[in-house]
Amino acid sequence: MTEAAHPKDIIDEKLGTLPAWDLTDLYPAPDSTELEADLVAVEKSAIAFNGKYAGKLADLNGDALCAAIESYEDSQEIMGKVMSYAYLVYAGNMSDPEVGKFFQSMQERSTGISSHLLFFTLELNQLDDKELQSKIGGSSLAKYAPWLRDLRAQKDYQLSDDVEKILHEKRVSGRSAWVRLFDETMASLRFPYMGEEFSSAQILNKLSDRDPKARKEAAQSLGKVLGENQRLFAHITNTLAKDKEVEDQWRGFARPVSSRNLANVVEDEVVDALVSSVSDSYQDLAHRYYKLKARWFGVEQLPYWDRNAPLPDDDDDVISWDDATETVLTAYAGFSPRLAEVGQKFFDNPWIDAPVRPGKAPGAFAHPTVPCAHPYLLVNYQGRTRDVMTLAHELGHGVHQVLAGVQGPLMADTPLTLAETASVFGEMLTFQSVLKKKVDAKARRIMLASKVEDMLNTVVRQVAMHQFETRVHDERRKGELLPEQLGEIWMETQKASLGPAIRFENEYAAYWSYVPHFIHAPFYVYAYAFGDCLVNSLYAVYQQSEDGFAEKYLDMLSAGGSKRHKELLAPFGLNASDPDFWKQGLKVVSGFIDQLEDME
Repeated sequence: MTEAAHPKDIIDEKLGTLPAWDLTDLYPAPDSTELEADLVAVEKSAIAFNGKYAGKLADLNGDALCAAIESYEDSQEIMGKVMSYAYLVYAGNMSDPEVGKFFQSMQERSTGISSHLLFFTLELNQLDDKELQSKIGGSSLAKYAPWLRDLRAQKDYQLSDDVEKILHEKRVSGRSAWVRLFDETMASLRFPYMGEEFSSAQILNKLSDRDPKARKEAAQSLGKVLGENQRLFAHITNTLAKDKEVEDQWRGFARPVSSRNLANVVEDEVVDALVSSVSDSYQDLAHRYYKLKARWFGVEQLPYWDRNAPLPDDDDDVISWDDATETVLTAYAGFSPRLAEVGQKFFDNPWIDAPVRPGKAPGAFAHPTVPCAHPYLLVNYQGRTRDVMTLAHELGHGVHQVLAGVQGPLMADTPLTLAETASVFGEMLTFQSVLKKKVDAKARRIMLASKVEDMLNTVVRQVAMHQFETRVHDERRKGELLPEQLGEIWMETQKASLGPAIRFENEYAAYWSYVPHFIHAPFYVYAYAFGDCLVNSLYAVYQQSEDGFAEKYLDMLSAGGSKRHKELLAPFGLNASDPDFWKQGLKVVSGFIDQLEDME
């Protein structure tokens, strides 16, 4: 348990010293007296809060209601700190039963404590609009107006207090338990590869290996093992989709995606415009690029395992951790010294967990924790160019979370659509910085192709995943889906998006099941495409702007969730509600492909 909570730095012969995070800034250990003291104190505080305010909010004036929100916010921050710690320990080693037990116990205790506080947001939403506005006017409550605005957006979908409490308390034994089952199953899977057994992160990395035989064996191993577990993954997916359907119907959401859009503070029509714009561009983007790549490889069709393969003339050098760090921070500094200064803190302190380890969560993420602490980054760094871009991406999240912390626990969080802005912008800064240093035509072509592939993965593939998810949830409303049906929907959406230049084999039908976003956060994935197109438009403004852009950009990040996307983008002259906005973003990708065609 101690090793899981406090992993060690790893020295790799090629990569150098890969840092591990130190979670003691949150708590010394899972069994520490500090953690237990916080749990006891916040439970006592929550019970007292309930006794003081339940049923009495309508009688409070603006200043008194502000004081109540401040007290509520304090409790939310402590519980957020506890659950951030519990999740990060868990993400460090999902295969350790003791770690899983600790994570579950923290979820259960947190749910029990928060049940005393649940009345507060429900009762706030029962206040009359005019009555609430009168409380806000001329009082200290005005500082929480953005939070109240977003909270009351949920008002029409709120159920009775008793039903809300049941849903809240059963989540830990319902949805959260299924998510945990998925995570622990995926973390425990081992994929045979050249006489060894690899984790999912290791086997996925082999899909971009220089050796075509290595790519093929890795791809087939991934498909085989996922295929052997389809029954379980299909059961988890069916259960969670049905669970969502039941709750959506009770709340009155028109479509499966609507609850996510509401949480993202974005209209259904805006997301529909994004998805249709991207899908209408499949042929001009993915189909055109993969046809070009197939030609570079001397074939009519690329096998699916070559989709992210290094180009034939790519040296594919391994990039050390120190070089990756310098590359990203130099790019950030070229845009804004302040951005790089905040980013530097992640490397000066043990806030990043970089090595691949058995049981560690695959992929990458930035966890904001709470404003009284600091974010942590998890990556699985293996020295490829894409790993450097992933580092730039997650650091963008981390910097954003640090800057937004000034808004406090209730308003620091940014809707997912805007949360991807800083991360994708960080990637773009890093790409452009590296590209400027490439004077050789071959090197520029390789770099440009790599960026196009990243953008296609972020825009086209994520929208295709959104379409897969939409069809799955729509079909689930008619009845349970067999594993074969899930595979068929996956293959249809993938073929439509990637085009005829990619050849798919039967085992690829199981690949839908390794995507954690489908399980963790239904309809999350379109946020990546939203963020990429938004950043393309934002970067175009940056290239044409005079001095002052960086300051406006940092102000946007510092706003956290206190402003909506229209307010945040207005200083840059951008409007995501305009269909042309998405087309402009997609033109950037198309323009890069034009350049690659001209280089032939």
